[in-house]
Amino acid sequence: MSFDVSDIKKDFPLLSCEEHNDSLIYLDSAATSQKPQKVIDVVSSYYEEINANVHRGAYHLAEKATTAMEDAREKISDFIKSERSEEIIFTKNATESINLVAKSWGAANLGEGDVVLLSSLEHHANIVPWHQLAESQGIEVRWIPLTESGLLDLTDLDRLLEGVKLVAVSGASNVLGTVPPVRTLADAAHAVGALCLVDASQYVPHRPTDVEELGCDFLAFTGHKMCGPTGIGVLWGRSDLLEQMPPFLGGGEMILDVTQEGFTANTIPWKFEAGTPPISEIVGLGAAVDYLESVGMNNVLEHERTLTTYALNTLKDRFGDELIIHGPHDVSVRGGVLSMAYQDIHPHDVSQVLDDHGVCVRAGHHCAKPLMKLLGVGSTVRASLYLYNDESDVDALADALEATGKFFSR
Repeated sequence: MSFDVSDIKKDFPLLSCEEHNDSLIYLDSAATSQKPQKVIDVVSSYYEEINANVHRGAYHLAEKATTAMEDAREKISDFIKSERSEEIIFTKNATESINLVAKSWGAANLGEGDVVLLSSLEHHANIVPWHQLAESQGIEVRWIPLTESGLLDLTDLDRLLEGVKLVAVSGASNVLGTVPPVRTLADAAHAVGALCLVDASQYVPHRPTDVEELGCDFLAFTGHKMCGPTGIGVLWGRSDLLEQMPPFLGGGEMILDVTQEGFTANTIPWKFEAGTPPISEIVGLGAAVDYLESVGMNNVLEHERTLTTYALNTLKDRFGDELIIHGPHDVSVRGGVLSMAYQDIHPHDVSQVLDDHGVCVRAGHHCAKPLMKLLGVGSTVRASLYLYNDESDVDALADALEATGKFFSR
């Protein structure tokens, strides 16, 4: 597929709708992406043609359902360059993936005095599970600070790594767009005998992903931010680690045998997939991978960098100091997430007026309250770009912001 945004937009049926009698301008893909018709069709056809439970039936329909699910696992494994499809664990979302690591690997391997090192960019999903371990097992949660431009400040990294057993870091910030140097952090963690977990929710949908190149030990991401259905997430982990980790949940497919005296856990990946999985969502995520690969992830990355540059320049030229865009302005170290403060207008008021003009953005703390505190704000307006956005969407955002300023100056 050639990368033509006008053609790509046609693949997403919801983008042809109107909002308040205006053309819909969807700029909230950091929260959830829209779904192409091909993904919608695959999910529908699953229920229409092969709906059955997986792994447990010997009849033909059940075998087709199992094959469809496991084919999707293979596609996802290839998409992130995993060596073995068995390293792909299906979860509800990235939040559950991170909790799985914390409750399984963390509970078995961390104790009093051990340290988990987080970046100051983290989403609550990569904070709260470690706070829970701090309460239950006495670990210390430590933080990598930020520079004024919103990059990680690694000047004191050697000291920060003392006693660390896990570095857990965002692959790309859902607030500032910052893309941390994951390989540098992973190598530094390994040098002190620690592991590295990456929350890749904002990374995998937007750029080519190679877990070997990243050098991490765990990678968590979610389907609904990468053109797939809601309710399906992924944990990738090194097979040697997954094999040693105890099951996260009990029952269903995660067992090989159960007696009155105990149970024997299944092999990976099924050891971590208790109960009936979200089969249609898994198949839908496989279709989303097919779609993104047909577009080309290098094309997605280059398009977003070009569009982010256009957005940063356009908004600066139109609004000057009246509009603050948090985070780095160098598109080589950031993604297309624009968290903004406009004049002295409350972010929720800005988003409401933008919605009146058909422009969908997010206002709030974006599940990153510690980062909001560092920025000195309670919330921001966030516009986030994806493969189906173009310059006309940025222009519509700028026009709606201008209308917002006029509305509140009356």
